[in-house]
Amino acid sequence: MEKRTYSRIPVSMEVKFCCGSRVHDGTVMNISEKGMFISTREMAFPLESQWEVKMPFNGDILSIPVSLRRMVMSPDSHDGIGVEFIGQSEKYYEFVSSLRSAI
Repeated sequence: MEKRTYSRIPVSMEVKFCCGSRVHDGTVMNISEKGMFISTREMAFPLESQWEVKMPFNGDILSIPVSLRRMVMSPDSHDGIGVEFIGQSEKYYEFVSSLRSAI
């Protein structure tokens, strides 16, 4: 069994993500310093494609560059996508730290 470097933080946060010229909606279900799982019904993305996730933090919008790592389509769980962060920023780490301290 694979052990994760960073533990996941359960959340429910509405986000927008931009792939090409289209903007998509989703809900972040869990997040860590390395990536996040976004529940969404929109699943037409090529694997390892790169785009941005936009999420609110401290009255601002964080724009996080990500790479698609997996897609989940199952009747037993949330349909969604697993993304990995590319070049995380100090603001993003501050965001994740604020979530960790809240649990």
